[in-house]
Amino acid sequence: MIRIKARAPTARGAVLPTLWGAVAVAYKFGCPVARQDGFGARIVTSAVFLAVGTGLIVHVRRALLRELRQARRVARVAQSVVLRPLPPRLDGLNVAAAQLSAERGAVVGGDLYEAVATEYGVRVVMGDVRGHGLTALGTVAAVLGSFREAAHDEPELGGVLRRLERALARHLRERARAEHPANGTPDPDHPVAEEFVTVLLLEIGRDGELRAFNCGHPWPYRISGARVEPLTRDDPLPPLGPFPLPAELEAQSCGQLLRGDSLVLFTDGVEDARDVRGRFFALPDVLRETVRDHPVSPQAVLRTVFRALLHHTTGRPTDDTALLVLRNDRGRGRPGQATAFRGGAGGLAGASCEAPQSTGPTR
Repeated sequence: MIRIKARAPTARGAVLPTLWGAVAVAYKFGCPVARQDGFGARIVTSAVFLAVGTGLIVHVRRALLRELRQARRVARVAQSVVLRPLPPRLDGLNVAAAQLSAERGAVVGGDLYEAVATEYGVRVVMGDVRGHGLTALGTVAAVLGSFREAAHDEPELGGVLRRLERALARHLRERARAEHPANGTPDPDHPVAEEFVTVLLLEIGRDGELRAFNCGHPWPYRISGARVEPLTRDDPLPPLGPFPLPAELEAQSCGQLLRGDSLVLFTDGVEDARDVRGRFFALPDVLRETVRDHPVSPQAVLRTVFRALLHHTTGRPTDDTALLVLRNDRGRGRPGQATAFRGGAGGLAGASCEAPQSTGPTR
């Protein structure tokens, strides 16, 4: 939990209120005009006390604004630690990501994403916590913290997914215990028992092989030239939380990354966004329009999509939205080249996904 401790008033901060109070007292008891009953004297007295009151209000307002700016700076730093900016390049892949919270003033909401380069390949997670805004931030932190460790420790992608499931279950138990200390575990009627997280877990090997686990999350779109199509239409596994994972886990094989191709990951807040007429946001059409004439940079894809999304919702999205683009630029530029910027793109492959027999339709 993040706590912002208010500072106690200092001697310097009490000087101005004391001065204004002294002026009011000195005028009341030391000025002959203040003791007169005439109409003009009353007007002067009212003006003096109005000036004193205005000065005190202005002083208090300035102090509150300073505290508010400090609190916002602390909140931005804390939220950027939870959902930290991604590097622009990971093992030859360009990466671009952006997130928009539905809660005013929040930088991070219920959507999560992360990409890390490991000895097993580049591993990426995109997820969506039930609910939105700051109430989902604790679950986002628990899932991302587990992924950042498991992505480096687990040789198999299925092991990473099981670590995410255990971290989520532990977080929900702790929440239930904190909210209701008498309950050791959340009962079926407890709100925590209804919490879930959709997760899309990807692994991109050095040879370009792409493997995936999908737990209730929208499948990404693949951009190859001017063609935009879903990565696969197979049914995903259930979201993490309500149901346990299958005893046998086998990642879906989704072909290989081809140089110049891109993969667009997103949360359901993007395609579920509606305009004033109730029409859904057409993400594939926006992507096709973006790459119709020529390939564009990952940052341009993000800017175009979010500009179109805000226009579609008249600037008032009702759910958190996140977008992550991967483009395969291996073989371009110098190896290991990297700079610090939040964004990028990366790419994906040519072959269609083949769902393994052990993970049949469960949605």
